[in-house]
Amino acid sequence: MTARPLPADTPAAQGVDATGIEAFLDAVEAAPGIEPHSLMILRHGKLIAAGWWAPYTAGRKQLLYSLSKSFTATAAGLAVAEGLLDLDAPVVSYFPEFEAGITDPRSRAMLVRHIASMASGHLADTQQRALARDPDEPVRGFLLLPPDRAPGTVFAYNQPATYTLAAIVQRVTGATLTAYLRPRLLDPLGIGDVGWLEYPAGRAIGFSGLHATTDAVARLGQLYLQGGVWEGERLLPASWVAEATRCHIANSSGTPEAATSDWQQGYGFQFWQSRHGYRGDGAYGQFCVVLPEYDAVIAMTAQTELMQDQVNLMWDHLLPAFGSAPLPGRDKADTALRERLARLALPTPAAGPGTPADPDAWSGVSFAPEGGGCAAQPTLTAATLTAAGTGWTLTLTDSDTPLDLAFGGSGWTVADTPVPAAVTATWPDPATFTADIAFLETPHRLTVSCSLPEGTFTARWHTAPLHPGPLHQYRSPER
Repeated sequence: MTARPLPADTPAAQGVDATGIEAFLDAVEAAPGIEPHSLMILRHGKLIAAGWWAPYTAGRKQLLYSLSKSFTATAAGLAVAEGLLDLDAPVVSYFPEFEAGITDPRSRAMLVRHIASMASGHLADTQQRALARDPDEPVRGFLLLPPDRAPGTVFAYNQPATYTLAAIVQRVTGATLTAYLRPRLLDPLGIGDVGWLEYPAGRAIGFSGLHATTDAVARLGQLYLQGGVWEGERLLPASWVAEATRCHIANSSGTPEAATSDWQQGYGFQFWQSRHGYRGDGAYGQFCVVLPEYDAVIAMTAQTELMQDQVNLMWDHLLPAFGSAPLPGRDKADTALRERLARLALPTPAAGPGTPADPDAWSGVSFAPEGGGCAAQPTLTAATLTAAGTGWTLTLTDSDTPLDLAFGGSGWTVADTPVPAAVTATWPDPATFTADIAFLETPHRLTVSCSLPEGTFTARWHTAPLHPGPLHQYRSPER
């Protein structure tokens, strides 16, 4: 389905200083280690700013990583409202086939609300241990790991807790998370196609893996800001919105640094408490920030390991821009912002020729991994360059599958097949070729460099994918 456009207005009409948004753009683009991909800002229910850094585009789904958890929590809230899920029921009661083997008193005392709030009683993430216990049924593996403390007393960011919550929702509803959410949330909000990674097949992993547009993130945040009501229709109970977004478990270290950390302000039901408002977030800079005190939502995607820095820039530049009344006479500033948002683009690598001085020396050459193996992508075994008309093709052989990536000219070459990707490449000197490959339905970028004299290549992820696999899998799964 085609998403209905969000109602839009100028920043000034909604009491927002456009120069503050421009200051944020300046800061985030200049910040070392932050690569912005998209930004949407809503104020008083109106879209006042939206932009995508090319080659990323508005209609492109994005891997949200742990921001997926907030969608899982929403599915749980809907199941609670329909009387299908009891937050105060023991987790093990939803898996009677495992119950006889779950003997630890703390495991048996773990309630649904405990796993919803990352308060299972474990002191650290249990993902690897749960999979080691039972790789075919991670829920059973999780329940076989006795909590270190009484459930509900300590916080630990624990992926199997959310995975188990998602499994319960799927079990009580008889549908996948996506199928359950489609008529109850996605369609009413005007959210189009989404994809969700599954393990095992048919079960969304819940804690990560959702691919959706920035627009979908903004709509979820606006629904929560409005207390569960959308276009006059109640989609979520107000009681659920209040419960999901309040602090259920403290997680502060008690150090002076905790006061300035947005990851030590407490945790709700798959939502983080923030120094301002609350949020859902995902690895490498995927954010849904809800600011009730400003009646605003900020949705942003990026590639960065400096997420606190990214949030700090929001607080430093965007919060001061939110005023209490319309700002007359600001047409020039609003127009300047709108024009800037329309031309956002990621920089391409350092300048160099788009074709080598001696094309025949490069075309058809196959390069082997430097040192005999590629540490960043172990399944990547060869890189080949081939002249193709006025452009070139870089073929990466990964898991014995060739991935043909076309490029040419000085900008980004974008293609949806064989995988949604954008490529920009140069020959910085006669002996070296370098290509940057942005996998457009993920936050990730891979840099491949080939040495003609050595006949070898290297590959480096700018941020390491948390769901590793062959390169042709770096895309949204089918619905």
